This record gives sequence, structure tokens and C-alpha cells, in this order.
Amino acid sequence: MHTLLPVIFAVCAALSNAVATVLQRKAALSVPRSEGLRAGLMLDLLKRRIWLAGILAVIAAGVCQAVALGTGPLTIVQPLFVLELPLTLIVASLLMRRHLPRVGWVAVTAVVAGLGVALAAASPMGNRTHVPLDRWVPALAVCLGLVVALALAALKRPEGRARAACFGAATAISYALTAGLMKAAVHILDDEGIVAFFTAWQTYAFAAVGGGALFLLENAMQAGPLVASQPALTLGDASVSLALGIILYEEHVRSGWWLLPQLLGVVMIATGVFALARMPLTRSVVAPDEPQRVGDAP
Repeated sequence: MHTLLPVIFAVCAALSNAVATVLQRKAALSVPRSEGLRAGLMLDLLKRRIWLAGILAVIAAGVCQAVALGTGPLTIVQPLFVLELPLTLIVASLLMRRHLPRVGWVAVTAVVAGLGVALAAASPMGNRTHVPLDRWVPALAVCLGLVVALALAALKRPEGRARAACFGAATAISYALTAGLMKAAVHILDDEGIVAFFTAWQTYAFAAVGGGALFLLENAMQAGPLVASQPALTLGDASVSLALGIILYEEHVRSGWWLLPQLLGVVMIATGVFALARMPLTRSVVAPDEPQRVGDAP
């Protein structure tokens, strides 16, 4: 019963993110594209109402995620965001008035069942509310260092799968780190009040990292096919969040022979995610017919 509330709000957050993803991807593909990290990209997107609607959905997802993280372990809440991709395809099919093919529903079932098997086998426990600074410093250094390295690696590659995968992995690490910082800030708000919340470094850190994650996501959307970026984003977020939950918040998961069903669940999730990312419906949502680049004639 103590995990019911965070699970409900985590699923609501995943649904809100799914709606935001559909809206933001459509907006991102309606603006000029470029080879590098273009700051003007965000200014172009701000002029699109559909992108602003997506941001409202992102805000709703953030509120739900904050409640989930404030009431449950990071190792339970963040893996539930694996549901975002199946929900994204379902939302896209409804908005486009198209039906998911049978293989799509099989893939959705594989993701949901795999997530259930993995979480049941792992049985995450613990919900520490305070992380000392000496634990945050190395975690921040490693995570941010990896994000920078992946972003630089993406910029060295031409548009395509490798570039999209690097940006997707960088986004995943940023999202996981944002969740870890958000959890700390929410507990500060709950334990010490609004003044402590607005004077805590964690509050501004999760806002900054979250903003960077959004910027990386927009570039990942334009860098290459979803089949390259989405698996890296989906599986990377869950994996890094699991590691941060164990290292920072001292949460526990089962080991020993329980690792076998956990591995089985991960394989089912990965298989379903790759299948969903390859679907024609997915490509129709995220891939333009004739992409326009900065400097091209209209």
C-alpha cells in the first residue's frame, strides 16, 4: 500500500510525458534543422503553439513526478517511465486516428509485462530523504562528465543513428540526474518548508539540469531516427536512475538468483522498446518527409 501512491503518480507522469512527446516532436520537426547545437532552436519552438501545449504537459508531468519521488523510492518511480514510449504510441495513434497494428500491441504487452517482472523481482526498498554533499559531488561530476562527453561525441558525427543515440543517452543521464535532484528538493520542501526549498542548491540544480535535458532532447529528436534515440533514452533513464537510487539514497534491490528474472524483464522491455521504435506509426510521428535545414531555400 505504501508504494501505491508513487506508482499512480509515476504512471500519470509517464502519460503526461507521452502527450508532451507527441506534441513536442511534431513541433521540433516543423522548424529549420541544423548540424550543431543551435540556440535559436528554442526561440523557434516558442513560436509554435503545439510546442507550448507540450510544455504544459511537461509541467503536469513534473508535478506528478515530484509527488511520486516525494512519496516513493527513486528505484520504483523512474523505471515506471519506461511506459512513456508505449503510451506515446497509443496517444499518437488516437490523435492521428490510426490503429496500432497487432505487432504494436504485442510490443506494448512485452514492455508492460517486462517492467512488471523486473520490478517484482527487484522489489526496490528504502526511501532515504537526505543525501550528504560528499555523495552528491562525485555523482554530479560523473553524470555531467558523461553528458558532456556524449554531446561532444554526437556533434562529431553526421546526422543519423549514432548521433541520435549519443544525444539520447545524454538526455537519459540528464533526466535521471534531474529526478535524483528533484527528489532531494521535494524532501527539503516537505521537511523544512518553502524558504529552505528556494534556498537549497538542489532546487536550482534540478531546474538547470532539467532545462539542459530538454535542450538535448530537442536535438535528439532532430538528430536521427527514433529507433536510435528512444531505446537509449528509455533504457538509459531507468538504468542510471536505478544506480543513483542505490548509490545516493541507499535503496536496495534483490540480488542473487533474483537477478535472472530481473534480466528477463529487462530483455522483454528492450525487445518491446526496439519493436515500438521501428513501427511505421512511430516514424510517421517523428520523421518529416523532406527535412529543411538552416540556410535552405523555403
